[in-house]
Amino acid sequence: MSDTFEEVTSVIVDVLKIENKGITMDTRFIEDLKADSMDQFFLIDGFSEKFNVSIADEDARNIKTVGDVVKYVDSLKK
Repeated sequence: MSDTFEEVTSVIVDVLKIENKGITMDTRFIEDLKADSMDQFFLIDGFSEKFNVSIADEDARNIKTVGDVVKYVDSLKK
């Protein structure tokens, strides 16, 4: 797995207070991890802080899976 995936996963584990078991690129925040709207806010905030990026509200609304975050962050690194 990529470094970005590992770092995204660490934010998810920290924010949602869950174990790292079974998190994949296809894991969905709402359906699979049971994240509510506040969880999603804190996740986006956590990703922004971890990667030192600003995630626009429109972009945040389109982030539904772990893979979406990884792709988004990787696109900003280029």
